[in-house]
Amino acid sequence: MEIKKIALAGTLESSDVQVTVEPSDKGVNLSLESSVMNQYGQQIKETVLETLDRLGVKNIKINVIDKGALDCTIKARVECAVLRACEASDKNIAWGGMIK
Repeated sequence: MEIKKIALAGTLESSDVQVTVEPSDKGVNLSLESSVMNQYGQQIKETVLETLDRLGVKNIKINVIDKGALDCTIKARVECAVLRACEASDKNIAWGGMIK
């Protein structure tokens, strides 16, 4: 998938994560800030990168601000931000099967 514009998903509420994505031509550039960085920082990075890989995203600048979100929430927020940034519409989204 090609990132065409800046997009955002999520909130800064407790147990959520805010994901901001924007176009890049330099591979994947991940910035992570988390209230549980010491305990779960590596797991959060792996979840974000795995989700981007499954979506086929090769070039992206992604900023993740985590407030203790579960993996399923992180995956959903990354997927939502990417689909918004790709200007996807209901006609070309494979709902229910993109991320496992």
